[in-house]
Amino acid sequence: QVQLVESGGGLVQPGGSLRLSCAASGSIFSIYSWRWYRQAPGKERELVAAIAVGGTTNYAESVKGRFTIHRDNAKNTVYLQMNSLKAADTAVYYCNAPDLKTTMTRTIRSYWGQGTQVTVSS
Repeated sequence: QVQLVESGGGLVQPGGSLRLSCAASGSIFSIYSWRWYRQAPGKERELVAAIAVGGTTNYAESVKGRFTIHRDNAKNTVYLQMNSLKAADTAVYYCNAPDLKTTMTRTIRSYWGQGTQVTVSS
């Protein structure tokens, strides 16, 4: 059984920073890539940032220069450093491992975290 557990969300003032973490546990053989999504009330879930196995990153235009995604392969963990936060960043943030291979079956499938709320408000 594989689980993704997120942490680090909360309330922050505009201009502030937060760091989200997402740790995968269970029978994990490898995690090829990671993604962070967010979903604001009344809006569709959107891709915020992604990091491939080799470290290549991609960001939504709205967060470029403010957010940084990085991974710790030894800990099966991904982070999202969010700086210069704006009210428009308020959303539930989800981590996703779209191509995680398990140890037991060696199958590849997508796993999701439970989501963590980020609220940017004064």
